[in-house]
Amino acid sequence: MTVVAIREYPLVGGPVEVRGALDLERTPAGVMPRRLPAWTKEQYPDRSVYGGTLLPSGVRLVFRTDARVLELEVLTSTGQLDGAPEPQPPGMLELTVDGALVDRRRAPLGHVLRMAGPGAEQQLVPGKPGTVRFAGLPAGMKRVELWLPQQTPTELVAFRADGEVLAPLPDGRPRWVHHGSSISHCPGADGPTGTWPVVAARLAGVEVTNLSQPGNDLLDPYVARTIRDLPADLISLKTGINIVGLAAFRLRTFGPAVHGFLDTIRDGHPDTPLLVVSPVSCPALDTRPGPTSLGPDGRITALGDPAELERGALSLQVVRDELARIVALRQAHDPHLHHLDGRELLGPADTDDLPDGLHPSPAAYRRMGERFAAHAFAPGGPFHSPARTGPTA
Repeated sequence: MTVVAIREYPLVGGPVEVRGALDLERTPAGVMPRRLPAWTKEQYPDRSVYGGTLLPSGVRLVFRTDARVLELEVLTSTGQLDGAPEPQPPGMLELTVDGALVDRRRAPLGHVLRMAGPGAEQQLVPGKPGTVRFAGLPAGMKRVELWLPQQTPTELVAFRADGEVLAPLPDGRPRWVHHGSSISHCPGADGPTGTWPVVAARLAGVEVTNLSQPGNDLLDPYVARTIRDLPADLISLKTGINIVGLAAFRLRTFGPAVHGFLDTIRDGHPDTPLLVVSPVSCPALDTRPGPTSLGPDGRITALGDPAELERGALSLQVVRDELARIVALRQAHDPHLHHLDGRELLGPADTDDLPDGLHPSPAAYRRMGERFAAHAFAPGGPFHSPARTGPTA
């Protein structure tokens, strides 16, 4: 029996492509994928934005190989809340071969940041890299995508295979760029291919780049410029929940910010189909303004005064109405601009699937992806193309 030696391949400058990341930041251990370009860092208002870019939702390694065994060495970083007996799970790595999900492995535990509570000093417990091994792959040359855990910063340390690894071939899939909040980042999905944008992309046969920023979907100009400059065949923007949850805008300032964001995208993509999606249902904020906090039951609650709605405060319903108005106004000169009420993805009948009153369950994330695909990519939908042949898996 012939034994094939396992060989290491470079993670940068070799045949492996890291897709879904717009920056590979050098670290002492290797490289850290980030979902916004390096130039944006000087414009972040606080560290939470930087931290959100490290969460690799939709980030994957893409290549061709005839290997039967693959190894990826990574160093994860996760947190441990005050009083919790264990660190937060680092999530799953998932492997697709020629579009089909064939294996999934738990990511190894690396660095742990112990969080003792608001205002308390955090303690870093250093960890070491761990190796995830995928064996028994089908024989012959195949297209492989190795997806990183969507909720866990993951440094790429080394990649090994027992066969030849080649760069992926162009496959002609349309490139879809999406931006949203944590509800689009999907930290609570059951794996990286269970996030709703990836579910929709796999059903539709397109390739998605997910620029969603948990807690920071605030129409930031540097995000609009990033989308403007990216190659994109399809673009979607799902906005509103963080704006209401942080009481970040009033009605007077919200509309111009939306117009400005769309204007910047249109500077680079004047005719690209662009779908604006309003917020999904969130009972605490549907008719009441923010800001928000977590109640003793771990569910989100609104702190704003409903009387402030008459003076320009924003609830989710106000945001929905304003987004619909803005899109309808712009469609007179922008026929490629479209609108979707977010409640078509997750509506009042689905709110039992919001464990904390805000973020969907794994099953609800998958349902959102299926509903988005059925709306956006169906015949007559804003992203439909007769040339596209269908799903990848």
